[in-house]
Amino acid sequence: MSLLVEFPEELLVASREERGSFSREVMIYTLGHLYEQGKISSGLGAQVLQCDRLTFYRLLSEQGFSVIDYTDDELEDEEQSSRALAERIRSR
Repeated sequence: MSLLVEFPEELLVASREERGSFSREVMIYTLGHLYEQGKISSGLGAQVLQCDRLTFYRLLSEQGFSVIDYTDDELEDEEQSSRALAERIRSR
């Protein structure tokens, strides 16, 4: 099953995009929004775009979507780990 969404031709003219690139960009924005809301997984998003997860994350990031969703505690742990690793590297 597929879903057809129609956009006025004026959007292509105004955005100076070709039909194929416009369609892909709309798909990335749609998947990014669904991913940020927790409605789809990165695996499904990558599958829809026919790419791997790393590429999916990169594409979303390039469009301003947040691809990492840490809790405050997880973010603090990550910060401490990163600082400790940086200190070990500097002290070598």
